[in-house]
Amino acid sequence: MPIGSAMATVLVAITTALISFFAGMFYRKKVAENKIGSAEIAAANIIEEVKRGAEATRKEILLEAKEESIRTKNEAEKEAKERRNEIMRLEHRLIQKEEALDRKSESFEKKDEQLQRKIEALDRQRDDISNTLEEHKTELKRISGFSPEQAKEYLINLIKTEATMEAAALIKDIEAKAKLEADRRAKKIISNAIQRCAVDHVAETTVSVVTLPNDEMKGRIIGREGRNIRMLESLTGIDLIIDDTPEAVILSGFDPIRREIARIALEKLILDGRVHPARIEEMVEKAKKEVDLMIREEGEAATFETSVHGIHAELVRLLGKMKFRTSYGQNVLKHSIEVAHLCGLMAAEVGADVTMAKRAGLLHDIGKAADHDMEGSHISIGVSLCKKYRESDIVINAVESHHGDVEPSNIISVLVQAADAISAARPGARRETLESYIKRLQTLESIADEFKGVEKSFAIQAGRELRIIIIPEDVDDASMTVLAREIAKRIENELEYPGQIKVNLIRETRAIEYAK
Repeated sequence: MPIGSAMATVLVAITTALISFFAGMFYRKKVAENKIGSAEIAAANIIEEVKRGAEATRKEILLEAKEESIRTKNEAEKEAKERRNEIMRLEHRLIQKEEALDRKSESFEKKDEQLQRKIEALDRQRDDISNTLEEHKTELKRISGFSPEQAKEYLINLIKTEATMEAAALIKDIEAKAKLEADRRAKKIISNAIQRCAVDHVAETTVSVVTLPNDEMKGRIIGREGRNIRMLESLTGIDLIIDDTPEAVILSGFDPIRREIARIALEKLILDGRVHPARIEEMVEKAKKEVDLMIREEGEAATFETSVHGIHAELVRLLGKMKFRTSYGQNVLKHSIEVAHLCGLMAAEVGADVTMAKRAGLLHDIGKAADHDMEGSHISIGVSLCKKYRESDIVINAVESHHGDVEPSNIISVLVQAADAISAARPGARRETLESYIKRLQTLESIADEFKGVEKSFAIQAGRELRIIIIPEDVDDASMTVLAREIAKRIENELEYPGQIKVNLIRETRAIEYAK
């Protein structure tokens, strides 16, 4: 094919393609313009519908707002009307109250005027009475010859004397009536209890004596250069006194348990015959075990003898230790057993709990078994021990009150006080040194001599009775009862003593004349 035809064909093809392309572009543009126009018309329609809906909604909202406004206005007007009505009622009530107050004020003013007139009348009467009284006082002073102060003092003394005499007579009458029955019954109960209580009494001392088979044993006890006696004293804490006393060694010490251990150990050494430090140490250990066993047995024997059971084992052991404890020369364990028996007998007489009374009496001095090891008085130690081992409140109060440190809270505590005083006051139960005995009697007499109207006083019956001679011109018969009570109270407050002290006042009037 010639070149020119080919190029013409190509150009025709290109031209056809270009025409087709532009025709397609034109067609698509027309279609697009048609679609855009349709969309714009639809959009305009939608916008118009929305505007119509918004207008309708706005009208509805406005209508509802108007209705709400009208309703709110009506409610506000109703509430305002009610408040106006309430205010009017309150104003009406206030006006009524003001009128009532005005009427009361007028009434008070009238009464105040009347009262003022009465006060003026009373003032005039008071002045008249004062003038009359002054006249009477002047006349009374002229007639009696006393000044007002003298008359007042005279009347006070007269009333005081009459009151004292009446009080003394009343006290005497009451005591006589009470003693008529109480004294007789109390003596009967106590005497029966004492008669039925048969207890052996042991008075321990501060020394023990060990008998030797011969005087040669003294040298063996002392040992070479005194080593045996030093070993025995250091292990027991007891002093050994080896003097010229034939066939005897004295053990001296304030601790009775240690002294008993030393006595048993020394007796074993004497029987064995072998006395040297090693043997001494062995015998002292054995003696300690024997004394511990003895203490437990004595405690159990005390509970068995008094029929008191259920006591804690440690309290039983402390009871056994009291066998080696003395108070004023009186064995404390024997004293406690005696108090337990007396408490039980008196409790049976008055209808109290016999078992509890015996328990309280047996344990009332339990603190004395530990007062070497613990600080405090035997009462505080005893209370602590009873609380520790869960004793009852009755027993604790009996321990705490048996010397009057606190008030007894039950009948058993009172019985323990009485039984303790009976046991301690029994003749021969306790020993006092001559110096303390004389001092106690002198103190009794000095207390009585300090009272007005006492001529002379005498402490007799080992201090159990204070006999007082009264000056008859200073103290009459009626005042003697009051004076005796005051002296007894003074003795109770200032002295400590077992049992009771009888205050016996004697008033003697003598008329002496000489025939010439």
